[in-house]
Amino acid sequence: MTIEVLVLEDDALEAALDDVAKLRIAVFRDWPYLYDGDIGYEKRYLKTYRHSPNAILVGAFDGSRLVGASTGTPMEEHGDEFGAAFAGTGIPLSDIFYCAESVLLPDYRGRGLGHAFFDAREAHARKLGRSHSAFCRVVRPEDHPLHPASYRPLDAFWRKRGYAPLEGAVTEYSWKDIGEAEETAKPMQFWIRKL
Repeated sequence: MTIEVLVLEDDALEAALDDVAKLRIAVFRDWPYLYDGDIGYEKRYLKTYRHSPNAILVGAFDGSRLVGASTGTPMEEHGDEFGAAFAGTGIPLSDIFYCAESVLLPDYRGRGLGHAFFDAREAHARKLGRSHSAFCRVVRPEDHPLHPASYRPLDAFWRKRGYAPLEGAVTEYSWKDIGEAEETAKPMQFWIRKL
């Protein structure tokens, strides 16, 4: 089966947003995010990609079915709490492109689509004149009761692409975990690479 990876713009972007929202909810429900998703929140969040001329949305399609998506935006266009994590690093926010998220259905993993997502976002960052690319990941305790024994972190994949954790660049972001009644703040560690 051939998977097509496309940068989505204009009508194609608009047409994909509901499916991206559903995909985010499905994929982020798993470890380590444990996200108890809300479609209303997702639709509001994804408006960023509809209205920002400097944002990017990449879709992976199996025929007409969206099976993966990846997003990015200039760091200063993302939440203030994310930008604040870079205070004191010596890297201006205007130099950083934020690779916001990549979500891919389990059956499509291990086929190079993660690389394709990073390639598209990093090319977009260079086109915008950015010198650094960054993303963040949730930090969960190793003894968390929902930590699956089979979980394999993506650290080796990210390091192979040239990313490394940026010392002290940690923020918090809140969402509701599955099985919880309210949102709680989670630490998010930034990883970065020079483009």
